[in-house]
Amino acid sequence: MNIRTQTIGYRDRDTELTGFLAWDHSRNHKRPGVLVVHGGAGLDDHAKGRAVKLARLGFVVFACDMYGNGVAGNRERVMARITELRHDISKLCQRARAGMDVVASHPQVDGRVAAVGYCFGGMTVLELVRSGTEIAGVVSVHGSLYTSQPLQPGVARAKILVCHGASDPHVPMTQVGAFVEEMNHAGADWQLIVYGGAMHGFTHETGPWLPGVAYHALSDARSASAIQGFFLELFGQDANKAQRVTDNP
Repeated sequence: MNIRTQTIGYRDRDTELTGFLAWDHSRNHKRPGVLVVHGGAGLDDHAKGRAVKLARLGFVVFACDMYGNGVAGNRERVMARITELRHDISKLCQRARAGMDVVASHPQVDGRVAAVGYCFGGMTVLELVRSGTEIAGVVSVHGSLYTSQPLQPGVARAKILVCHGASDPHVPMTQVGAFVEEMNHAGADWQLIVYGGAMHGFTHETGPWLPGVAYHALSDARSASAIQGFFLELFGQDANKAQRVTDNP
């Protein structure tokens, strides 16, 4: 295994963005791509680390930038951008789709793309499904489940996995219940896993240390296993092997 990483500049209309690509250079066959959508802090070491972990599973992974150059690291700019995107769901989804375009256009991606989002990113990938974006599947990890534009019947084109902390004060169980009702009404293909003892941000090993936010190693490991199983269902255990045979007759 030879994991390579690369910083990639790209654009969403007039906004300049900088993302992070990770892939196993020892594999030369086509395979699925995965978009990683960062949390509220922006494209940080957590998002990049998750991209590398997914690349070790054999995917071509792109951790996108939802904010634009010069925003991450400046709390005032970050909060302004989060507010802007949360209040303009079409812009939020367009920004995420710009990242999808980057990974989908990679020469080793076979046309299939999924997305994993953390916190703010979890909310983002669910809004992609609600908007009818064509994507194989999405995973929301300790993301907000509230929406102002509920999923409508017949719109979802993706399978959905939600990994949620039972003790998350930022996404209370009332919001979880509303999400369940929304998904059932829409007839979506969805799964929800609730982890006992886990609060918000349970995959963030190094913080941020905020009220209601805490790392929970067991839930981090369990959600990682759930994501791997979800991708196995989406893409099949022999997807890479089959493509290898096709590429090398």
